[in-house]
Amino acid sequence: MNPDPIRILAVDDIVENLVALDALLADGEVEILQARSGEEALELLLCHDVALALLDVQMPGMDGFELAELMRGLERTRSIPILFLTAVATDERRRFRGYEAGAVDYLLKPVDTHILRSKVKVFTELYAQRRELARQRDDLATALARLTAHSDNSPLAIVELDSTQQVIAWSNGAERLFGWRAAEVKGYNASRIDWLSAEDAETFSALVGDMIGGTANRETHTLRFLTTTGSTLTCECHCSAIYDPAGHLISVNLQILDITDRVRAEEAQRLLNGELNHRVKNTLATVQAISRQTLRFSSGPGDFSATFLGRIDALAKAHSLLSSATWQGADLRQLIAGQVAIGTFDPARVEAQGPDVDLGPEPALHLALVLHELVTNAHKYGALSGAGGTVSLTWQIAGDRLKLDWVESGGPRVEAPTRTGFGKTMIERSLAADGGGATMHADPAGMKWELVLPCPASAIAARKPSETQGGAMRTPEADTPLDTLADMRVLVIEDEPLVSMELMTIIEDAGGIVAGSASTVASALSLIETTEADGAILDGNLRGEAVESVAATLRSRGIPFAFVSGYGRENLPAGHENAPLLSKPFRADQIVSTINAFASPTTVS
Repeated sequence: MNPDPIRILAVDDIVENLVALDALLADGEVEILQARSGEEALELLLCHDVALALLDVQMPGMDGFELAELMRGLERTRSIPILFLTAVATDERRRFRGYEAGAVDYLLKPVDTHILRSKVKVFTELYAQRRELARQRDDLATALARLTAHSDNSPLAIVELDSTQQVIAWSNGAERLFGWRAAEVKGYNASRIDWLSAEDAETFSALVGDMIGGTANRETHTLRFLTTTGSTLTCECHCSAIYDPAGHLISVNLQILDITDRVRAEEAQRLLNGELNHRVKNTLATVQAISRQTLRFSSGPGDFSATFLGRIDALAKAHSLLSSATWQGADLRQLIAGQVAIGTFDPARVEAQGPDVDLGPEPALHLALVLHELVTNAHKYGALSGAGGTVSLTWQIAGDRLKLDWVESGGPRVEAPTRTGFGKTMIERSLAADGGGATMHADPAGMKWELVLPCPASAIAARKPSETQGGAMRTPEADTPLDTLADMRVLVIEDEPLVSMELMTIIEDAGGIVAGSASTVASALSLIETTEADGAILDGNLRGEAVESVAATLRSRGIPFAFVSGYGRENLPAGHENAPLLSKPFRADQIVSTINAFASPTTVS
């Protein structure tokens, strides 16, 4: 049986008549509800919707006329068609009463089965049609509610224009986006509303004109619109021509999406990529110049290697400071502390004093190299070349200038240089490029330099006193690198081939064994599971994939490891804060010292 059949109510006090009606009318689509009294019929009508009621006129208690009158008095049942069936000859008065009670027809028993079936079929078909119309009405109401919700809540501004380009629909999204209420714009020509930028008004008019003329059915354009406040919005305008079944235009539907923020973000991304490309190329050019000039003034490979790597370390530390401040500037104290971090001098022998100052990106990079050159020269020829020499680095702000004084004392007697080397030339030209200057004084008691940099008011920083303020800088004592790795087996997990080769060369030159290498997360996990190792070097990112799983697997297998990465600690996997972090570019002694520390029982990775 159909899960939702059409029901007919049959009311008769004689059971045989009910059985006969059921046999005559019931089928797979029609179900007969049987009642032997008016009271029973009313109970069934409260529980079921019926397409037709077949009522016997003469019944004990409540007769058919009374039942019909009660049905007409109830909201639930007043629209049910009633067909009277009776075996008693009737006069016109009784027939009139039946119609007055709401009957649609009046049949005498014995009933002609063909007539009864035909009449019942008419009413069941009408009921089925009403039910289908009600279902369609509900479906349309649901669809309309969804469309209304979409129109009300969508970020799209939905606008409809007729064939004369007059606004016939203006959604809540359009009100939110442009500021005009629907009542203010409906009925107006789209060109009369001050919502189109002058640059795109003609394009918009031509676009809608093509839709109305039938030369385009669906188009997407990026156009600029105006709001009631005068703001300009960049929008994606999705246009569609809507036609009736006969092919006549109903309207032009515009769905407008505000992409102003996206366009700004894309523009910022382009600028960022351009700036990044510029900075990378500048850095590579700087490294190229440092390598060439260092080679030019070096006495041999050993001298070149130490000097070149020292200068690259100084540059890398300055880059790290600038990156942590999103390239807005670098703290002068931190810049000086960077020289301590790479081990260029003993902090107890250098006193640094002065106010807190932020340097711009370019002056910070130049001053990092200048400080490195001053320290290197002091180590080779000046105060730091002996046991008792010291350096005083003080600075002050005078007007719009930052003046730094580098004064060496306690070292060997200073004589004026007979030739100009790369270091002196680099110091003078670097600061001159920033609008400052550098003056060297070869005082016999100790080398002196006067360094001058522009100092705008924005460079003066208000900070809490740091560890370096008011005296000698302090830094944790560094481990002394060991010269050999004593056959330690090390895994190298690095995705850059040249860096991986450099790491393997450093390990092997120090007497270690490269137990295996990997450049992807998958190959690294496989290598760790199948290889015995005393330690590992792990890059902070492998071909764009995070290395959380690699670090966790190393830890679960008890293999100590160190991160070697260009990332800061905040960008590395959490939960491994005790794993050493060596920043790129690295030095060979740092790698060897860190791997040797793996053998210490206090090392935790």
